[in-house]
Amino acid sequence: VQLQASGGGPVQTGGSLRLSCTASGFGFGYDAIGWFRQAPGKQREGVSCISTRDGSTDYSASVKGRFTISVDNAKNTVYLQMNNLQPEDTAVYYCASGGLVSGWIDYWRSESFYDYWGEGTLVTVSS
Repeated sequence: VQLQASGGGPVQTGGSLRLSCTASGFGFGYDAIGWFRQAPGKQREGVSCISTRDGSTDYSASVKGRFTISVDNAKNTVYLQMNNLQPEDTAVYYCASGGLVSGWIDYWRSESFYDYWGEGTLVTVSS
């Protein structure tokens, strides 16, 4: 089982990027796929999560309204569209997969909820 995050890079303030998280070794069906980020000197934080079963989503307050998470089950890929990027969005972004459980919206921010993690992709927002 592998998760591959990609799509990071440098961008100016106000710009956009789309991150991708592609899974191999298992097919999406009943999973919660989360995006986390870790800024220099800070703890890793949950950004967003999506249910691959029904597409329901949740976001952290810091990105709500600017970021959109989506899933393409046929491609085993989850996307994170990031708009109006700000310098404080600079971080290494990770995707992770966990089993979809009842009430997952209450758990997705916890790293222990996830079974598999991908390597990160760096997003650098310059002012």
